[in-house]
Amino acid sequence: MSAPSLQPGRGIFRRKPIETITSDGEETGLSKSLGLWQLTAIGVGGIIGAGIFSLAGAVANEKAGPAVLISFLIAGIASAAAAFSYAEFAGMIPKAGSAYTYGYAVLGEVVGWLIGWDLLLEYTAIVAVVAISISGYFNEVVGYIGVDLPVWMLGAPGTEEEGVAPGSYKINLFAVLLCLFIAFMLNLGMKSAARFETFLVYLKVAVVLLVIGVGAFYINTGNYTPFFPFGASGAITGAATVFFAVFGYDAMSTAAEESKEAQKHMPKAILYSLGFSMVLYVLACLVLTGMIPFDQIKGESAFASAFTDVGLPMLGAIIGVGAILGILTVMFTFMLGVTRVGYSMSRDGLLPAWFSKTHPVRKVPTRFTWLIGIASAVIAGLLPIGEAAELTNIGILLAFVIVCAAVIVLRYKRPDLPREFKTPGMPVVPIIGIAFSIWLVTFLAWETWLRFAGWFAIGLIIYFAYGYRKSKMNS
Repeated sequence: MSAPSLQPGRGIFRRKPIETITSDGEETGLSKSLGLWQLTAIGVGGIIGAGIFSLAGAVANEKAGPAVLISFLIAGIASAAAAFSYAEFAGMIPKAGSAYTYGYAVLGEVVGWLIGWDLLLEYTAIVAVVAISISGYFNEVVGYIGVDLPVWMLGAPGTEEEGVAPGSYKINLFAVLLCLFIAFMLNLGMKSAARFETFLVYLKVAVVLLVIGVGAFYINTGNYTPFFPFGASGAITGAATVFFAVFGYDAMSTAAEESKEAQKHMPKAILYSLGFSMVLYVLACLVLTGMIPFDQIKGESAFASAFTDVGLPMLGAIIGVGAILGILTVMFTFMLGVTRVGYSMSRDGLLPAWFSKTHPVRKVPTRFTWLIGIASAVIAGLLPIGEAAELTNIGILLAFVIVCAAVIVLRYKRPDLPREFKTPGMPVVPIIGIAFSIWLVTFLAWETWLRFAGWFAIGLIIYFAYGYRKSKMNS
């Protein structure tokens, strides 16, 4: 009996044939310059960031205690379930767009549009949130060396700290400049941008290894007791929080079209980056909760303050500076991701072709990159970090659900397609990814759902007014 086929579909559920997607690589204006280790570095750059330098400490202090280690392991297992699905698709459909492209090919155009539309907002907001976070570190560092910056440039309106007159802050200028700087680096061309990213990732990993290596000599095993001060439920709740520190490979997978041997390298890069990052997360958590009691950990600058507390303030300062430079890689990875999603949507006709024009020499979507750079700069400069952060999370969880569901559908409908990597434990592993993502969605506030619905409504209006008619699948 022949395997059931995946029909092209009609109307809003029309699908772009996978054979067409995988065979039109010569039409792209992107350059293939990324090797396996550069892809892995981009993935590590997106995964290891504020999660290891501040989120781990905050969760240990408020939710899990030393069991923050268990929180990261639970989140890592759940993230791996989705990572396997991404790896299978990346080895089968080595094109820009990641979840957007996978959803379009398997579940239909409107599904691909909605996930792509949502990722445009989510990734842009992540870039802005990280820029605001780095700006806070920067303001503290310049304060330590005795430099007084003009008050008007220190934060978004309404975010004045205690002792600062209301209305003094006009814009978070440093966060704005960071967003524009990352856009500038991406526009230099993928080869140059990847070198910059790889250098920062090496620096970040070196800082984390320094933390682990030196901190291991200051571990007091008594600090691990009680291991579950908030109960087992605290560790599980902590997993929901730190889950957002263990993805990043999804944004990296949008660069598939710029990989030299995408079908071979992308699956490996996805799994290598997550596996390597999880090892560092686990070791760092062991060191942090062993150095000082969990209730004394400072969430905002966990490791820097921990080394200060054990009598190594200079090392704490070095870690703080390393954290600032290292977190830049998160901005790089997610701005790369959002520009490639937008590029793919434009190339498919769902957005104006103007956005998918690439530079004739540098082979990058310059126009869309600057658009995202400016949009993220506006968010970072004018919104408080809390409001900017509320624009993130739900879309990425939806992307995980879509990709995990799509890999099950495609394995059943098209078992004949060549696959460089196959998700193990089919269909159990993808179902775990779906279940965990849906469970995490229940933790989101109703305001997040409201913004999500509003953004989706705008997206549907644009799709039916423009995308549906202009789509290259509209025959």
